[in-house]
Amino acid sequence: MTRTLGVGLIGYAFMGAAHSQAWRTAPHFFDLPLRPELTVLAGRDRAAVTQAAARLGWSSTETDWRRVVEREDVDLVDVCTPGDTHAEIAIAALEAGKHVLCEKPLANTVAEAEAMAEAAAKAAARGVRSMVGFTYRRVPAIGLARQLVAEGRLGQIRHVRAQYLQDWIADPTAPMSWRLDKDKAGSGALGDIGAHIVDLTQHITGQTLTGVSALLETFVRERPLPAAAGSLAGVAGEGTGAVTVDDAAVFLGRFSGGALASFEATRFALGRKNAIRIEINGSRGSLAFDFEDMNVLHFFDGDEPDETAGFRRIVVTEPGHPYVGAWWPAGHGLGYEHGFTHQVVDLITAIAENTDPAPSFADGLQVQRVLDAVERSAADSSRWTEIPGEI
Repeated sequence: MTRTLGVGLIGYAFMGAAHSQAWRTAPHFFDLPLRPELTVLAGRDRAAVTQAAARLGWSSTETDWRRVVEREDVDLVDVCTPGDTHAEIAIAALEAGKHVLCEKPLANTVAEAEAMAEAAAKAAARGVRSMVGFTYRRVPAIGLARQLVAEGRLGQIRHVRAQYLQDWIADPTAPMSWRLDKDKAGSGALGDIGAHIVDLTQHITGQTLTGVSALLETFVRERPLPAAAGSLAGVAGEGTGAVTVDDAAVFLGRFSGGALASFEATRFALGRKNAIRIEINGSRGSLAFDFEDMNVLHFFDGDEPDETAGFRRIVVTEPGHPYVGAWWPAGHGLGYEHGFTHQVVDLITAIAENTDPAPSFADGLQVQRVLDAVERSAADSSRWTEIPGEI
């Protein structure tokens, strides 16, 4: 009989709903070594969390995350709260012997991320596992891109270009949310979406960023206070509040293998809804990806004759592609939610095999150091800023 894994989820909004979908769905499509049980959902508002639990499929509720950590029927704590609470919750859970999945970015500061990575390393020695939720790694086309690079199909990596473009706060009358409050979010577009393209490019290339030169900008510095928080953008109410994070981040970088890189993260790109655009050029080939066409990877094989060479459009829906074989017949595309399911599959597998899942809290710390270097560079007239390695 398959053993169970009791899951306690902290937070039930956008990410909480996405994670709930994944925990529910994973055992129905993948042959898992442990069966996840949606044991408890936690949120501060008793009425709201009770309603969310009924809608999302959780067996019970708590209004204090500490009760989740204390419960004997919880084996794993899934942290889907704003960044200012990540460190306290995750460290407490790890010290209590609970496995942890924590949404990105790992923390709001390097110091918090270092404490989390240290706690994760100590817990791992006792067989307690942790993972940070850079979910886009689990898109099949991204998996294929990483595979092509690892196989040497691109040769020496020379250029990396990455953008994450959204427009959900381009309207200056869009209301305040916790994502626009530095105390809660740590940073704006930089940490919320820029963290993803930092992680993705490092994941695909197998290299790390070593230095950056950056610009940050806040285009709208005051917004209406929210009347209610229903959608991602919320509903405007009375009064205004100060925006204390960046609206956009642009930075240059260099990878450990010598490649030059450019990054752009903004929530002010009108018409771009969730455009994660990555292009990598190497000495033997190139690849390009856009999440708004997420089932496709474009690949240029520089070894082909000039007469027939050109970017090849690969529809990444074949059973042999990463994760795809568990889903639909060939040619039937996957969507946003599937990456979260794949994340659950990989985490459960690692826990059952007693191995360290990826991305680890150490990986999350490395991304946090990149974000910190970007902020320090932007505050110092875009001065070239080195990214420290292990300390």
